[in-house]
Amino acid sequence: MRNLTAEQSRIARALLNWSRVRLGAKCNLSEATISEFENGVRKPHPRTVAAMLLAFEGAGIVFPAEGAPLLVRSEGQTSRRTGNRTWRRRQTNRAAE
Repeated sequence: MRNLTAEQSRIARALLNWSRVRLGAKCNLSEATISEFENGVRKPHPRTVAAMLLAFEGAGIVFPAEGAPLLVRSEGQTSRRTGNRTWRRRQTNRAAE
């Protein structure tokens, strides 16, 4: 299994312009879990790392063997504005249910 460091997670989120809340929504994790991982408070379970990697890679992040993560395509090949609008609409619909 591949590893994900806290720094790589922060960089990947920055490249995607994702908050911890949004990453959590993408991989069904709490903001606290992501925060504790990124701040070095707790070592995540391998399933947690796998879920985060899947979310990042699905959004176009590539993790080279050495160096920082790279964004090779935009999330869903859409513009950031449309992608964020769609995400917010989904979150609003979930909250109304």
